[in-house]
Amino acid sequence: MTPPRTQQIPVVVLAGFLGSGKTTLLNHLLRNRAGNRIGVIVNDFGAIEIDAMTVAGQVGSTVSLGNGCLCCAVDASELDTFLETLTRPSARLDVIVIEASGLAEPQELVRMLLASDNPHILYGGLVEVVDAAEFDRTRERHPEIDRHLAVADLVVLNKTDRVGAAEQERLRETVAALSGPAAVVSATHGRIDPELLFDPALRSDADEKVRQLTFEDLLREEELAGDEQRAGEEGDGHEHGHGGAGRAAHLHAAYDSVDFTSDAPMDPRRFMAFLDSRPEGLYRIKGFVDFGAGDPSNAYALHAVGRFLRFAPQPWARGGQRLTQLVMIGAGLDAEGLRDALLGCRTDPPSASCPPLASDQPPAADRSSAGTPDTADAERAMWGVLRYVQEHTPAAEEAAAEA
Repeated sequence: MTPPRTQQIPVVVLAGFLGSGKTTLLNHLLRNRAGNRIGVIVNDFGAIEIDAMTVAGQVGSTVSLGNGCLCCAVDASELDTFLETLTRPSARLDVIVIEASGLAEPQELVRMLLASDNPHILYGGLVEVVDAAEFDRTRERHPEIDRHLAVADLVVLNKTDRVGAAEQERLRETVAALSGPAAVVSATHGRIDPELLFDPALRSDADEKVRQLTFEDLLREEELAGDEQRAGEEGDGHEHGHGGAGRAAHLHAAYDSVDFTSDAPMDPRRFMAFLDSRPEGLYRIKGFVDFGAGDPSNAYALHAVGRFLRFAPQPWARGGQRLTQLVMIGAGLDAEGLRDALLGCRTDPPSASCPPLASDQPPAADRSSAGTPDTADAERAMWGVLRYVQEHTPAAEEAAAEA
């Protein structure tokens, strides 16, 4: 199940020290963009609306970032100016990637994004790329990498083909200890599945046919030509590399995707407790939540990436079925454990895997009527959810709580 796409454009920060493979990973995303139109901001070089670039080299939008590192040279208001160019409707971008310079402070980029006044963007996570073969030496030269890993939402342990299995396991354990709850995925040549960062685009064939030939198309043609040349030189008829089902299976093996559907509403307090204690390795949660009596008028679109969480209330479709539908993406996930925990968050009696919260128990004087939903309590239970609704105000809270 893939929930409908939101109106806001996710902005992903791609960080990592010099030589870690950030640009290689970015090029891989451009070659395997899952139908998305990708905008790129590269420190020191500018921002390019990738899908507006024609074969002749005409660029539809180029924005200079000025001198120096982005996180040092501009403040939040200036970054908004660049993002405003890339989020204009005519660009029709689906995702924006900021490739930080090798000496950037990624937490400053994240801070600027979260402080942005641009209503068209949504924080898409901090991805820290680590060179497996050079990690120990990099850490000696740049001890600040520990701080960068501590704020990452996703860590890509890159160039794992250059280390042995035992060394790779040691590095994974070290990186996981430094990055806390962040998901850690291994990769070679920056090849991660794009679905870790953004959803496949839902675009009609007609729309795809009329668009301009893109930079991604040229990269893909170059890659395919190289694959064909290598296959001809090897001449053994076997799948070697880097295309087709073999590659897709390899990429998907790096992460887990768990879906959950419930036709019973979710209890707001228990659901927020689940989100507050979500396990290590759970990188993204996306979907829609039915909070029942807490807000019978709206479904709540959920966007969680790493430590970032946001809800967006949306009116229920008239006559449609009211469901909670979620997709959880990460590394090393316990699928059944996650589903059991979510089952315990439903408004029907919680399961043994999710015992009732103290706040679930009504006052003694009211327990005789515990089976009847209490509207005032349901509204109070929504306060924890409404904290994560963008630009919510007291008036918006009142509207969200009205039956």
